[in-house]
Amino acid sequence: MTQCTDIATLEPQLANCRDYWLGWGARERRDDYLSLFRSGLADGQLNGVMRLRAEDRTEEAVADAVKRFDGLPFTWWVGPDSGSEVRRRLVGGGARQEGFMPIMAVRTDQVRHVEGPDALRVRPIGDSVEELSDWVHTYSPSFGLPPELHDDLVRVERERTDAGRITRFAGRLDGQTVGTALLYVAHGVAGIYVVTTDASRRRRGIGAVLTLAAVQAARENGLRVATLQATGDGTPVYRRLGFSVVGEYELFEVPAYGPTR
Repeated sequence: MTQCTDIATLEPQLANCRDYWLGWGARERRDDYLSLFRSGLADGQLNGVMRLRAEDRTEEAVADAVKRFDGLPFTWWVGPDSGSEVRRRLVGGGARQEGFMPIMAVRTDQVRHVEGPDALRVRPIGDSVEELSDWVHTYSPSFGLPPELHDDLVRVERERTDAGRITRFAGRLDGQTVGTALLYVAHGVAGIYVVTTDASRRRRGIGAVLTLAAVQAARENGLRVATLQATGDGTPVYRRLGFSVVGEYELFEVPAYGPTR
């Protein structure tokens, strides 16, 4: 695996993100001219289109995606790895913009140290049902995932076929898990995902410490670039760690699709 050494090199970062989310395709995944994943769970975050390279096939691709998701909510990601006309064609067909996600990156040897609560303990977890259940229970509220999806989320996490690329981290404080992070190794970069903190424990540096733990693990394994997609709340936290914005995803909801205008 060729190591990426420059945070401005987007292709391996986009490929890492794409592979991580395709890993959620418990019911279906594909990565040809159209990249999509279908978990089968009724949440738009867990079903999505990650890339469409052939913008002249947008109408065909949307019709194909709508058919494959078969009534499930899904998100359409438009990033630097999509064709240049995809956004215009989606909007022209009635897609609704949901928001933006900055792509941020840092050299693993340049990440800044941060302090969290003295009693916070961060460690990798295993893939037992008990540990994964606790981990999923911790991250679900931050993503707005309802409790009734809990068992299915644990099942999908356990059954991922790319488990060898994944290291999950849990932060424990006062006897309970209060934060999560995940390291995903692919395409010569370290992808950082699922960075969350329990709502009652935020603004104490816990998410930053978990992110730092994942980046340090990546550096120890020879990876030189760490990459992530940030939320609005997360962006200033990652900037303090030394991450810079290197690109952007735009997220769309496609409830219906008509001819390009």
